[in-house]
Amino acid sequence: MNEEKDYSKYFSKPSLKDARSRKHREVKIEDFATVKSIVEIGKGKSYHIKTYGCQMNEHDSEGIAGILEQLGYVVCDNEKLADIIVLNTCAIRESAENRVFGELGRLKPLKTENPDLILAICGCMSQEESVVEKILKKYQHVDLIFGTHNIHRLPKYLHEALLSKERVVEVWSGEGDIIENMPRRRANAVKGWVNIMYGCDEFCTYCIVPYTRGKERSRLPEDVLSEIKSLVDAGYKEVTLLGQNVNAYGKDLKNRNYTFGNLLNDLNNIDIPRIRFTTSHPHDFDDLMIATLAKKGNLMEYIHLPVQSGNNDILKRMNRRYTRESYLQLVHKLRSAIPGVAITTDIIVGFPGETEEQFQDTLSLAKEVGYDGAFTFIYSPREGTPAAKMDDSVSAEDKKDRLYRLNDVINKDAQVQNARFQGEIVEVLVEGASKNDESVMSGYTRHNKLVNFKADESVIGQIVPVRIIETKTWHLYGELVK
Repeated sequence: MNEEKDYSKYFSKPSLKDARSRKHREVKIEDFATVKSIVEIGKGKSYHIKTYGCQMNEHDSEGIAGILEQLGYVVCDNEKLADIIVLNTCAIRESAENRVFGELGRLKPLKTENPDLILAICGCMSQEESVVEKILKKYQHVDLIFGTHNIHRLPKYLHEALLSKERVVEVWSGEGDIIENMPRRRANAVKGWVNIMYGCDEFCTYCIVPYTRGKERSRLPEDVLSEIKSLVDAGYKEVTLLGQNVNAYGKDLKNRNYTFGNLLNDLNNIDIPRIRFTTSHPHDFDDLMIATLAKKGNLMEYIHLPVQSGNNDILKRMNRRYTRESYLQLVHKLRSAIPGVAITTDIIVGFPGETEEQFQDTLSLAKEVGYDGAFTFIYSPREGTPAAKMDDSVSAEDKKDRLYRLNDVINKDAQVQNARFQGEIVEVLVEGASKNDESVMSGYTRHNKLVNFKADESVIGQIVPVRIIETKTWHLYGELVK
């Protein structure tokens, strides 16, 4: 037994070797439960959560907040007054990790001033072996570390940390089970996130997610539909289906011929105005999905379709499992079946060994597609991924220059795509007022376009008609149609 394990019953660190393993075990589906004796351990106390990364992390934070409130804690916007601070982290890029380490250093004085403060770190960074080792050695003021698979055990960890006054570390390298009916404090009363699956089996060579989130596990269709119906009953107008690769939904469900296309078809019959999803992998985007999306109804005319590169050799080295040609064919199918569909993407520049000619293929693909927008990144090596061992011969200057040139193309196309809405009347789901002008409301169209317009607060939470009178690169400006 390691010496470190002596001081806590909850002490297990992640293992990258174990995380690489895809063990064939049946995934259990369990209901969330908290031991009654610790339900009120947070009574009279407050919590503060800081979230980094993607929508999945945001959704996880809603679950963490729900658990803490079930334990009696109340939310606190001022971290200096909180009794527990949770950093829910992202590992997709080195810059994201550096921000978290900087935050841990900044929070150290709070722990010195208030020794009873519980400082917790969770999320994808917690699933990285090297990160946990660094925290254990250099950030002694961190009290609690847990991972992405065991959020539901937070009450037990917190109870142990409060009682023992010792560090609690439990990160599962193997995949977790599916926990239903977890308490949740939703950040938005109009638009909600719903996980339909967990994990990823794609193993793109640059990506750490398959190691931090585990293998693909789909929720049962009836559980997904039940959660969405409960959101409908609560007055929600839009739901975003979440998964690292939503297109793979259902492939692991035994004795069921039920895929993502089937789920979308069932959701198309639910009485909610809008359904969208993220993220889609082009390799798994099948004809049933396209045919179902073509029905429209509550299925939004918006698709996020990451391409990452426009060059076949780079795509192969990324292990993306499609070609430039098949990707463009998919885009053509989508635009033929869903006229006017908005398509956004993710693109990485400066992948190890990328030549100028290969980058030009990415530029030409972006121009040919004409994206409505894109998340563009300079390649960031992640320890433990195959790409991190590849020879990176692209200079930092070339990477920055390529990003600049790519963004110039993306921005011009985004402006062109937005310009087609000039003079049109669009449906806007109003989320709230502008921070700078309370008379200006903001919301999104069915194409996921941001629209600002003059109106009073009575329209918040409603879907209203707005005529577009001005188009910009990243938003539209309109007037309420009365």
